[in-house]
Amino acid sequence: MNQQRLRRRTLLKLGPAAIAALGAPAQTRPPTGEDDPDNVKIAHILNANETDDDLEYYRQIGLRWARLLYDGDPGVDSVRRIQQRFERYGIRIYSGVHFAYRSLKVQLGQAGRDQDIETYRTFLRSLGKLGIPVAAYDFHPGNTYTTAIVERRGYKAREFSLKDFREKVEKQRFERTYSADDIWATYTYFMKAALPAAEEAGVKMALHPDDPPLAMMNGVAKLFVHYDGYKRAEEIAAGSKAWGVRLCVGTWSEGGDQMGKDTFEMIRDFGGRGKLFDIDFRNVSGPLPHFVETFPDEGYMDMYQVMKALREVRYSSGLVPDHIPQLIGDQKRRAGLAYCIAYNKALLRRANEEVG
Repeated sequence: MNQQRLRRRTLLKLGPAAIAALGAPAQTRPPTGEDDPDNVKIAHILNANETDDDLEYYRQIGLRWARLLYDGDPGVDSVRRIQQRFERYGIRIYSGVHFAYRSLKVQLGQAGRDQDIETYRTFLRSLGKLGIPVAAYDFHPGNTYTTAIVERRGYKAREFSLKDFREKVEKQRFERTYSADDIWATYTYFMKAALPAAEEAGVKMALHPDDPPLAMMNGVAKLFVHYDGYKRAEEIAAGSKAWGVRLCVGTWSEGGDQMGKDTFEMIRDFGGRGKLFDIDFRNVSGPLPHFVETFPDEGYMDMYQVMKALREVRYSSGLVPDHIPQLIGDQKRRAGLAYCIAYNKALLRRANEEVG
């Protein structure tokens, strides 16, 4: 009885906050740490025209970060309105994509490309003024992404069969064949114009690999199907701090042992040198000549080891669940998104525990 009185007196002296803390469960696992500037940001790809209902849903599932897809006015006021609207739902834009760079005038070197490049340069400046640090882009004007939609484990997903592509799908897409030299010339022209604007704006340009990683599709060469393509692009950037990699884990997995370096070597190389700026975090059933896209837990790549490797090189930008498969009755892929976001958050928490 005396011991009980003594304990009560001690608790009263501590005050209510301390009493509450004594009764609180032990914090055995750290949070994901997505607000830490040195940690991975679990994100999703959002369009400028997301509905209020969509944004409220994203907030409900704990989404904090977005890569913006946009093809409208590149001026700072227009982009700011989108940024502010997202932020009202607790979502911050870490990366922006403006499709001016996808213009065939730009990527095939046609007349009028300077105007489209200037639109893109304006967008880079807007990102810089708004504190959005990354601009993601790709460079494959003759691409075919998929040959069929199939079922896997009951959900619908993209399939690519090299045999079906070559025999049933592939065709000469433009008026002539574009060689690797042709596309390197247009890529170099674009980067020589865009990189200085990115540098001045303090924005990092993140280059996506070619999906799927085939050297020629539909009469157009593709450049970023191998480690060597990235090394040449880095040489063209001439040491610019604004040039780096948007590593699509799915694309790199599609190439398998034909990519020059595997996913983990790419992370250690570019991530270890601070040149990894954005991540597409998706999985596939196996490497070419045939693959089906999967949820992150089901493909052949160990996505936890990928997350762990990113933490080991202190990767601190965004990570999105690209190409989400479609569950039954999930036309907007909300359930699929929630599945991926929750899974990725769990991987990040575990990696933080293991790596620190």
